Amino acid sequence: MKVFKFGGASVSSAPAINNVATIIDMYPGKKAIVVSAMGSTTNALEDLVRSYFKKDNKKAEIFQQIRNYHDGIIRELGISEENLGQVNELFEQLEERLERTPSLQFDYEYDQLVCYGELISTAIISAFLNEKGLKNKWVDIRESLRTDETYREAIVDWKWSAMLVNNNFSFNGVDLYVTQGFIGSTTTNQTTTLGREGSDFTAAILGNLLNAESVTIWKNVPGVLNADPVDFPETEKLEELSYKEAIELSYSGAKVIHPKTIKPLRNKNIPLWVRPFDYPDQAGTVIHEVGHQLDLVPVYILKKKQALVTLSPDDFSFISIDVLSEVFALFKSRRIKVNLIQQSAIDLSLCVDEPEVGLESLVVELRKKFDVRYNTGLVLATIRFYNDASLAKMKDGRQVFMEQKSRRTARLVLK
Repeated sequence: MKVFKFGGASVSSAPAINNVATIIDMYPGKKAIVVSAMGSTTNALEDLVRSYFKKDNKKAEIFQQIRNYHDGIIRELGISEENLGQVNELFEQLEERLERTPSLQFDYEYDQLVCYGELISTAIISAFLNEKGLKNKWVDIRESLRTDETYREAIVDWKWSAMLVNNNFSFNGVDLYVTQGFIGSTTTNQTTTLGREGSDFTAAILGNLLNAESVTIWKNVPGVLNADPVDFPETEKLEELSYKEAIELSYSGAKVIHPKTIKPLRNKNIPLWVRPFDYPDQAGTVIHEVGHQLDLVPVYILKKKQALVTLSPDDFSFISIDVLSEVFALFKSRRIKVNLIQQSAIDLSLCVDEPEVGLESLVVELRKKFDVRYNTGLVLATIRFYNDASLAKMKDGRQVFMEQKSRRTARLVLK
């Protein structure tokens, strides 16, 4: 049994979805297919959430744009109307949800709306595959994947999920399941999401719980590259990575793999393949247990939308363990992720993900006890297996706010 995951780019158009069908047909046997929202639908749904939450007059227009995009793909695929009942029902549910008065919790409302990207995408693809003769069963992953109530970054309840997944993906009478990445639900059936780009994590969860032979992430790149080709025109493919190295890269912000993906696979020694969607015969990159020291070319990772916050105690006291504890508790309460820390006797600098809202109120709270300086719109650059040339390349023409180096990794906060 294999798990395949197809991202948004892999299902962004009718030709791309036809390619998905070709890939599925190339690999006979039992499979669970995890699919993301189509193209940039999640971005559009995020705009819809903001409009809905603000109660402005743009939500109807954004909804219609989302509907038109999917309807265009449906027409190109030639799916008959009689097989679109599930798709139409989901759009009706979304439209009905938009008519309600939003609660005061943005993250909660985010999860209740954004989930429709994956639900609609998989309903369309399931209908298309059935018409193509690839018999499959559509599964609402929310009925299998149980989480806590941490909206937008829910924590999986592995015990409940194991029982439900094995019940709902039994492979009795069907060899192919189509389901959603990124989403789950609480024990009270409130929709949750696993964090942006969380579909990879869903594939890993299913791989672990179903004891898969392998998990394959189909991407629009040849495999895992040593840099994002959007930012670096010259890249090299990495033929293999250890689980440990993949965790290091994903934690630092490498977009090719969600940070939580590796652990469930490592726990059961399930190999993860990253393979090119456009060239399915190519090997791509394998992530597995490696018993030797890897010697890789420098790997560049840029984590954007960062803020650097520097704190100095008002009373000129040292940065003690009590101060650190208090500061981190405050950041945790705001759910602001800290990516890099640098401490001196009386200064504490934190590079964090710049929150969509709330940074200013956090600064106001911190200024009750600290002198606070902060910069926004920064980039956290990580170079794994760095050398002098790679450091010079990264610093060239850029203002460096902070720099740290260990044996294998250099990290710089840059403007």
